[in-house]
Amino acid sequence: MMQNRDYELSIAIPASLVSDVPHLREKTTKISLVGRAAAIFCVNEIIVFPDFPDANQRRDIDLVATILAYMETPQYLRKRLFKIKPELRYAGILPPLRTPHHPLANRTKDLTVGEYREGAVLSLTEDGSLVDIGVERPVLIPNTKLPLNTRVTVKVTNLGKHSKATLANSDEIKAYWGYRVTVSNVPFGQLVKSRSFDLMVATSRYGTPLMKVAEELTKRWKKSRNILVAFGAPTQGLYDIVARENLKLNEVAHFTVNTIPNQGTETVRTEEALYTSLAILNLIIGK
Repeated sequence: MMQNRDYELSIAIPASLVSDVPHLREKTTKISLVGRAAAIFCVNEIIVFPDFPDANQRRDIDLVATILAYMETPQYLRKRLFKIKPELRYAGILPPLRTPHHPLANRTKDLTVGEYREGAVLSLTEDGSLVDIGVERPVLIPNTKLPLNTRVTVKVTNLGKHSKATLANSDEIKAYWGYRVTVSNVPFGQLVKSRSFDLMVATSRYGTPLMKVAEELTKRWKKSRNILVAFGAPTQGLYDIVARENLKLNEVAHFTVNTIPNQGTETVRTEEALYTSLAILNLIIGK
């Protein structure tokens, strides 16, 4: 199981990721592939950005962000934290992530002291906050009053008839603990300039074959603490996307790489590029 790293990995995907499929069920399936890829390769953040500045992409952005956030939420918290939404009509076909923060154990007797769990605040008492952590009885966080339905990470400190826990920070957890979803209200070029990424890697069929810059990229990667890997859309790559902002991709990215040289198809779909690129980067970079 992947341990926590000393850097944060973000990926950026365009809102038009689902523009080439008409039906909500197909869109849901496509988005689920992104969520699974992020979990498999221990991505910390998925950024959804608008890639057609002259179009209203709010509907696609909301769809992608909602489904990805729903996937990342442990199953036992989903009904509590998500209202019925049309975007989630086909949520039943989403594959489970099976990450460490999605435990299968659902009984208090299966818990261990020191275990971390995701939870949601159920109610407040004189003694503190009662939190649902996916077992038959809530745990108490003593002397702490939290807003109802707030999602929290807790550490189990006492087991028994009245189990207790303390608030925890995901940074202290050794295992990979899921991704967060960020919606960008600005296009890609502005997004990169507004964030302090130590390393920005763009993927493109017109980029340098990855193995030609693998050594240089690895050295830069291992010195970085905040890394972004960005992907294009079904109908336009990152070169075209940044050109809409009167920018050049080499002005935005530290590396522009082709992870699928000599591709046999005219285009590579975003979700296909995700698996290919993250797998190869995982192989050459290592931990």
